[in-house]
Amino acid sequence: MTNLLWITAIAVALVSTPVTKKNLSASANEPAAVSTTRTNYSKGKWIKLFDGKTTNGWKTYAKDSIGGAWKVQDGMLYLDSKAKKEQKLGGGDIIHEKSFGNFHLKLEWKISKNGNSGIIFWAQNDPSKYKAVWHTGPEMQVLDNGGHPDAKIRKHRAGDLYDLIEGPDTAVKPVGEWNKTEIIAKDGTLELKLNGVTTVKTSYGDEIWYSLIGNSKFKTMAAFGRTFSGHIALQDHGDDVWFRNIQIREL
Repeated sequence: MTNLLWITAIAVALVSTPVTKKNLSASANEPAAVSTTRTNYSKGKWIKLFDGKTTNGWKTYAKDSIGGAWKVQDGMLYLDSKAKKEQKLGGGDIIHEKSFGNFHLKLEWKISKNGNSGIIFWAQNDPSKYKAVWHTGPEMQVLDNGGHPDAKIRKHRAGDLYDLIEGPDTAVKPVGEWNKTEIIAKDGTLELKLNGVTTVKTSYGDEIWYSLIGNSKFKTMAAFGRTFSGHIALQDHGDDVWFRNIQIREL
């Protein structure tokens, strides 16, 4: 190989390799193949996961219906933590009935003071095998960075790929303001955006991905981040949180 061809080959390899700040060693439990499932939606067509009026399509994980502490008002889907505590209404993480593999999700959220929540994706809807949605699906963190203790932990702040990859902490808006979020997953590349800022961009389904899991709190969960098709879920972490304009398209 000539020197010019050798240099060109190295350049192509470097450009093609996603960059993270983590150890690049592969996990011994890396699965043999990527699992994907198609939905009934047309590719490229935006659909609403929340109609702004009802909780149609959503249920509490491991339940047949959605808990009463999840309410709809003025085009918002929100968790009323006071009603959950004082009125003993059910809450819990909620999961949408449809599943997606390659997708582009958009939504807006705002969090209460000192609050914590999350947006989970690729969650597996099988309570007989998995205790919670976060046992299978990765999470984009929703947090009051200015008040919740988790903000002191790298990879636990708003916009982070929770406990896997940290992003910049400058993109999130203060408590009470709406944050625009995007999660884009396609053919082995995952990107998280918060208010127009890319907070995370990484590969998945490769040795980098499994190394991230192996260095996280999820390393003992055999099914976590292993299936790249699943459900969108919204987390009940015990604090008031609001969501609106939840829409998705299959890529």
